[in-house]
Formats: sequence, C-alpha cells, structure tokens
Amino acid sequence: MSTQTHFRPSDSEALGAAFRELHKRSEFDVVFGGECVEGSVALDNVIGGRSQALREVEVESGRGLGGRVLKTRRPAEVRDYENCDAITTHYRHAVNREGLRTIIAMPVVVGGRVRAMLYGGLRAVSSLGDATHKVFAGAANSLAIEYRVRDDVDRRLSMAEVASAEVRHGLESTDRERLRLLHGELHAIAAELGDNDLGRRILAAGDSLVRVGMGQSAATCDAGAPPGMTSEGRKLLSPREIAVLSQVALGCSNAEVAVRLSLSPDTIKTYMRNISGKLETRSRMESVARARLLGYLP
Repeated sequence: MSTQTHFRPSDSEALGAAFRELHKRSEFDVVFGGECVEGSVALDNVIGGRSQALREVEVESGRGLGGRVLKTRRPAEVRDYENCDAITTHYRHAVNREGLRTIIAMPVVVGGRVRAMLYGGLRAVSSLGDATHKVFAGAANSLAIEYRVRDDVDRRLSMAEVASAEVRHGLESTDRERLRLLHGELHAIAAELGDNDLGRRILAAGDSLVRVGMGQSAATCDAGAPPGMTSEGRKLLSPREIAVLSQVALGCSNAEVAVRLSLSPDTIKTYMRNISGKLETRSRMESVARARLLGYLP
C-alpha cells in the first residue's frame, strides 16, 4: 500500500526504480525492501531472490534487523545473520530460506518518519566497506528527496484546488495573491524537477491557475493557444520566461529567482532583457503587469 494522493504518480514505481539502481551498482546477491505503512514494512520488492520467502515477510518495529532500524531510524547491518544474537529471530526462517548471511538495512527518512526500507543481502559472511554504505545512503537520500518533492506538490496542488473552487464565489484580493503565490511555487518546483513527466504536469497545473477568477472574455481570449503563444500564433513568452517572471511577480530579486529556479543570476538578467523586448516594457513591474494583461500570469 502506498502513501499517496490522486495527484502523485505511484510511489511504488519510484521505490522499484531505486531497487533496480541499487542492484546494478552494488555487489549484493539480493536487494529487497518496501514502503513503510502504519509502522510496518512489507518486503514486496525483491531482486535476485531464489524463493518467495522474503515477499511473505512484514517487518514490524523492534523485530529483527529491519525492526531495529524502523525503531531507531538509523541504518544497521549484521555480518553473519545466522549466528547473530543482537537481533530477534522473528524473520530468521525467511532469511535462511534465501541463504542470506550478511545484510544491511537502510531507512528512507522523511520528516523524521521512516517512509521505506532498503536492504541488501549476501549469501556469504562478509564485511561491508565504506563504498557499499555510500551507495545505500545515496539511494536512500535520493528517494527521500523524491518523496519530499512529491509531498510538497500534493500540498500545493491541494491548495490550488481550494483556490480554484473559490472562483464560484468571486475572488478577493487576498485570494488572487494566493493564486499568484501558488503559480510561482509550482513553477519553482517544476524547475527543480527538470524536464520530465512530473515536471511537465506541475507546469500544466500552474498554467491552469492563470485563468482562475478571470472574466469570461479574458479567460477565453487565447484559450486554444499553448503557453507562450497567442491565438494568432505569435510567440511571446517561453515556459522558462514565464517561470522567471512568476518569481519576479512575487517580489523576488534576480538572485532569489536564480536560487529558486536553479539558474545563475546572469541567466536571469538575460531572461528579463528578452522578456522586456518581447513585451515592449521598460521595467520589471511593467513586464509583470503586461504579462498579467496577456494572461501569462494570474
């Protein structure tokens, strides 16, 4: 079971990709684990297994190696699982069926809570080096970042749904400012994600906010045109230029925009010059006002 809303792609897919990458980059015979749901972890991701034994296990806090990690939120390992007295024997039958001896367990921690567990197992007694720990720690950190981004997207899109619903009752100035904040934040998140499906979905969600609360004539002015293009096909602002201007509209300096969009300040200056040329404006705020009039910003 995944911790997710209808906004986000399946977290199981992200976890599966992490296991496949671990299997390629590590020397382990088996990599396995799963998502943490209500304090336990079902080991439903197994690569390299010889049986279904591990997939039948649901790790609970305090039980076995993984249970210790769930409880402490710190990685742990055993050099010889069969002869280790430091952990409970709740899952030893499944581990023995797979013939595993050396095991590492790495938590994926987000906001102080374990969201998933990554395991690696060898069928021989061995000492794990620093390189192995770095590979697992890197995978856990990358997955934690992915979860945080997805959580943030869900939160902001939920806020956007509420703001969009308010249009039925008319938008006050404070509502409009909330839409502008959401629009800018969604563009910043999309820039952090890069050019991928999730990033493009977030951009589309941000663009849909632009017409919330507009009058009928303004909302339909360029309804069939893609972002950055008028209905006559005349290209104005590119998606990246809209992203830059959305941050300027929030009062960000060039340096602040650069940080939020992972660009250099000089690149932001170039974008602003191009925007001014396209919109035929002479100042930052004039560019923002013109973009709002044309329907590129809420």
